[in-house]
Amino acid sequence: MKRFLMFMTMLALALSYSTDAEAQGFIKNLGKKVVDKAKEKVEEKVLKEEDKAADSVLDGKPNSKSKGAETEEAEEVDDTPDAVAQNVKSDFVRGSVILFEDDFANEQLGEFPSKWDISEGSIETSAINGKKYLHSNAPDSRFSPLMENMKSYLPEVFTLEWDEFFCKAGDISDFPTDFNFYDADGSEVGHIYKRYRPTNPDFYGNYDFKKGGGSDDSVTGSFDWDQMKKYIKIGQWNHFAISFNKRAIKIYVNGNRFINLPNVAAPARFEFIIQDENPYRGVANVVLAAGAVELYERQTTNLSAEAAAVEKAIEETGKFVTNNILFETGKATLKPESMEEIMKVAEYMKNNPTARFEVQGHTDNQGSDKINDPLSQERAEAVVKALEGQGVDPFNLRPVGKGSHEPVADNSTEEGRAKNRRVEFIKR
Repeated sequence: MKRFLMFMTMLALALSYSTDAEAQGFIKNLGKKVVDKAKEKVEEKVLKEEDKAADSVLDGKPNSKSKGAETEEAEEVDDTPDAVAQNVKSDFVRGSVILFEDDFANEQLGEFPSKWDISEGSIETSAINGKKYLHSNAPDSRFSPLMENMKSYLPEVFTLEWDEFFCKAGDISDFPTDFNFYDADGSEVGHIYKRYRPTNPDFYGNYDFKKGGGSDDSVTGSFDWDQMKKYIKIGQWNHFAISFNKRAIKIYVNGNRFINLPNVAAPARFEFIIQDENPYRGVANVVLAAGAVELYERQTTNLSAEAAAVEKAIEETGKFVTNNILFETGKATLKPESMEEIMKVAEYMKNNPTARFEVQGHTDNQGSDKINDPLSQERAEAVVKALEGQGVDPFNLRPVGKGSHEPVADNSTEEGRAKNRRVEFIKR
């Protein structure tokens, strides 16, 4: 503003002392243009200040401009938060050794799911929006995965995951579900009850777990819609998960933990219970895996326990299959987070120095065989090289690229493609 007033003063002096008419006319025109330009700039500045003021009101922040000062620039304000909150309820990590998995993709609609057994009721393969699932079509249906030892198949450290569909209001009025844990003798050691009413909507439940350490006591609790409504997705599939570690259990929905108990009795098997035959009632994408994040330890992993889980998988199936060895897209470059899995496999192999393995690289079907076949070979070779760097004798490892020729899931979905992108260690 001061600079503008000084310029106008000088301009007036020039006009008063000029004797040439044309010069005076030129200067007058020039002065008018300058004045107009100056007005535009002042108006522009005023509009900017008004916008800032409006933004500060909308944001709930005071305007940093001092009212009494004639400074040309606003003072900078550091509005960086002093602390960043972290969601400590999203700590679920799937176990590294898959013991049971079923996405029902290869099952025939209307038929009994081939990987399951029932103790009561009736189940069949059905679908919602093209996604297949195990559907209860009789009251009080009780079903479990078909395992070699039906009485005891849960390791002391495991994760269990499944999907459930939560329909919109008007589809059905009410449906309750149960989930039970049992010990090897068949006694119930854990119980989770859930009830969803889509009309309101409303969701509530309770749990009862026998305490660990031989105690005759139990720990109980409940949850309701006020607690769960920020996690549940209405009209969609919802992902449930359990992480169990020797005595501690955590239960999640869509990655958010809603039950956390430090000392409960170790289960030997589990059972889903659907209390009625209404539509939508059942489970999809069931995955049971050995291993879990070690509880109460900061960013540490018990490699010995994980190596034992690898050994268990190889003893029972002759191979170890993992989706936790990750590569950069379209490359054979291992991602840093893959090293934890590499180290688990390396520990097992160093403890079994005479065992020989075929290391198979598998891809999904995105891209041509001309690209995927050599890429899978290069990835298998990268895994062998990484194991060698951990002290494993490369003589016992033979890298083989399988491309996309041996899928284990449906390549038409992202979930299926993620499962097909895997590394298999086949004992020879």
